[in-house]
Amino acid sequence: QVQLVESGGGLVQAGGSLRLSCAASGSIFSSSSMAWYRQAHGKRRELVAAITRAGSTHHADSVKGRFTISRDNDKNMVYLRMNSLKSEDTGVYYCNQLGVRDNDYWGQGTQVTVSS
Repeated sequence: QVQLVESGGGLVQAGGSLRLSCAASGSIFSSSSMAWYRQAHGKRRELVAAITRAGSTHHADSVKGRFTISRDNDKNMVYLRMNSLKSEDTGVYYCNQLGVRDNDYWGQGTQVTVSS
């Protein structure tokens, strides 16, 4: 059964930190590069960060130096540590396989709201 469950979002002041977690089913996680995406209100979903199974990472320029993606292969978990949050980081954050399409399966996401 395909399942993605994101958690850890919330309301935080600018400059604050959050750690997002994603529990992924084995069928998604086992051999995949995983990624965090976000969607701000009225905007398209965008890639925030990605990580291969071996641990190589990519972070979008807008979050480089502030966000860190990681994964625990034994627990089928993906994490996103977010520091120095800005108002423009506000949105719904999703995890999924890297390269997934909009009409593929997505979890419910977790809302991050940064107040300025």
